[in-house]
Amino acid sequence: MREHAITVIAVSDALGRTAAEVAFAATGQFPQGIIAIERLAKVDSADIVERRLTPLLKAGERVAVLHTIADPTIRAQVEERLALLGVDAVDLLGPVVDTFAHLLNREPRGIAGTIHRTDEQYFQRIQAMEYFVEHDDGRGADDLSEADIVLLGISRTSKTPLSMYLAFQGYKVANIPLAPGLEPPASIFEIDPAKLFGLISTVEVITDIREQRLGDDFSRAVAASYSDPQSIRQEMEEARALMRRLGCFIVRTDQKAIEESAAEIIGRLEAIERARRLRGQGLTTT
Repeated sequence: MREHAITVIAVSDALGRTAAEVAFAATGQFPQGIIAIERLAKVDSADIVERRLTPLLKAGERVAVLHTIADPTIRAQVEERLALLGVDAVDLLGPVVDTFAHLLNREPRGIAGTIHRTDEQYFQRIQAMEYFVEHDDGRGADDLSEADIVLLGISRTSKTPLSMYLAFQGYKVANIPLAPGLEPPASIFEIDPAKLFGLISTVEVITDIREQRLGDDFSRAVAASYSDPQSIRQEMEEARALMRRLGCFIVRTDQKAIEESAAEIIGRLEAIERARRLRGQGLTTT
């Protein structure tokens, strides 16, 4: 007897990665271990799906299917077969493609696996990751002209993990540590303020993280001010003053997932780009 309560089959005419990722994301809303996820890739007929599901259904298992099938003919056949089998199914790709096709007044190509193909976006992501490595923690700060995003913040405000995540999204990101008594690089005063993002946390959160980083009593004695709340408060005040002077967009990182902070930054960039594009066309945002 299996311990899980339901089995989710991620079906695709490509690798099934997207459907599986959506399924994994949804499992986070339920107790661990009660949902089993399997992939069924390279599906080119409804028969393949039926052969996989039949033994599960005969064994009395509760089954759901998430599918991302690009070919509309195969998709329709699979949906019809799932309906005959009485299996709950969610089409993750079809409605989105249909919506885009309607708005563009164009027929979709129906090509499988395009989301993971090696193309210009892939190479852009590689370049962004290389840029991040070369510009992490203040490295390469003398020239930030190619940066899409520059993150500023005191120690332990999630600059590096956030930079890495944004780089994986294809953005060239540099992060600059702000330390008391040290002048920031002159380059940050020369770039577009729209690219500057100041990371802010609370004294309590920073103190707790730094305490954990210091570890033993000897380390605390050597670097006492590093985790001292009063010193941290002073650091943050100086950092905030610089961020105001630069016109940074402020992002709170305390009690927030990296994905949330990244979404806030990307949303800000896209809003500015949209406003500038409309302004260039002689239009205004509403």
